[in-house]
Amino acid sequence: MSEATILHADADSFFASVEQRDDPSLRGRPVAVGGGVVLAASYEAKAFGVRTAMGGATARRLCPGLIEVPPRFKAYTEASRAMFDVFEDTSPVVEGLSIDEAFIDVRGMRRIAGSPEEIAARLRTRVREEVGLPVTVGVARTKFLAKVASGVAKPDGLLMVAPSEELAFLRPLPVERLWGVGVKTADRLHARGLLTVGQVAALDEGVLVRLLGRAAGKQLHALAHNRDPRRVRTGVRRGSIGAQRALGRRPRTAQELDATLVALIDRVARRMRAASRACRTVVLRLRFSDYTRATRSHTITEATAQTRTLLGVARELLAAARPLIAERGLTLLGVALTNLLNADEVQLALPLERHRPTALDAALDSVRDRYGSDAIVRAVLLHRDPGIAMPHLPD
Repeated sequence: MSEATILHADADSFFASVEQRDDPSLRGRPVAVGGGVVLAASYEAKAFGVRTAMGGATARRLCPGLIEVPPRFKAYTEASRAMFDVFEDTSPVVEGLSIDEAFIDVRGMRRIAGSPEEIAARLRTRVREEVGLPVTVGVARTKFLAKVASGVAKPDGLLMVAPSEELAFLRPLPVERLWGVGVKTADRLHARGLLTVGQVAALDEGVLVRLLGRAAGKQLHALAHNRDPRRVRTGVRRGSIGAQRALGRRPRTAQELDATLVALIDRVARRMRAASRACRTVVLRLRFSDYTRATRSHTITEATAQTRTLLGVARELLAAARPLIAERGLTLLGVALTNLLNADEVQLALPLERHRPTALDAALDSVRDRYGSDAIVRAVLLHRDPGIAMPHLPD
């Protein structure tokens, strides 16, 4: 059995921790980053039930002493870069998952850097001393188990799961710890009396396939036995580029929803072009007032990097969803660009000019790159709140 050499490093309540780092008066106090919607909550706030994506009014009701601070994305981006500098100085094999977490492979480093657990402890110390932030690290033989271990070890902890202890560690955990188990899947498992990973592992794969479908059933059966062959990979390009906007519970007019959609498509199309990519599939994500969700997608014949084309597809998807929106009310609107091609693939397969960014796209990108995202806006967004553009890892 191979050694546990995969680290999952995850900053604790990242945005809130940066705020507490930079303002000593916030340390040890319940802090929420955001205004109308909580973007991040400190562990002191989480103790009262405050959670990410919760409405500000609900958060204040749960935690009367809650301190709300506006987001400072530049500070979070700088802290992320400093933290990743430590990760990449620890090992040459780092796979970023988001701006505050990464997998790190330390295979073959025992002679020069010590055991994986010693490397993890040293990494935590360096991030604390050099970046000023707490980071939790899980160490295991697989990516899946390393991430589970870091989740169990939070906050500000270190947990190593030895290969001989893997199943004993996994079995008592709730089924929600398995990747892919969201609220709906958990409800279906609970309805069958399946509450722990051990209970899922005891089932035949075929039973899970009949219960959850082929893909989900096979994945959960494998993970419940800690079968995860994926290696930590560097230079992995993201499979999709997306953004979303929480809308609150107030009904929105068609014009308001269209303006939100324009802002989202404008944002993700710019990110896609900055990464020299084009897409074929537009996905619309919807969350309703009854907490149900829906997705709608459309794949176009040829990949494009043009905002106008992508917006046209997104508008058609939104129009088709209007009956559902009218019936259930909409609390979140999101878009994702998937089925991505790299620039060289696009140029090889699609030499026609219409598939490249338009002159308007290029001009807007140039101005924003030079003077900032707010330097110029589309007319439909004048005097409207475009929503928060969350920081993200470079593609």
